[in-house]
Amino acid sequence: MSEKPIIQVRDNGSILVKGDVELLDAEGNKYETKPAFSLCRCGASDNKPFCDGSHKKVGFESKTRVNES
Repeated sequence: MSEKPIIQVRDNGSILVKGDVELLDAEGNKYETKPAFSLCRCGASDNKPFCDGSHKKVGFESKTRVNES
């Protein structure tokens, strides 16, 4: 049985994806991924949809939290 995937939104950075997942483009084509990879949130990556660290250069800021209600 495969391990449950984890998706974590990082402060001021990427979305970290760990576990057994398939990443598909809009046409259903599968990206080659590793057991853990990061997705771009800032829009500045030259390697979209993957993060290349560009968020540091462009000063991307976002601290997303779960609403506790």
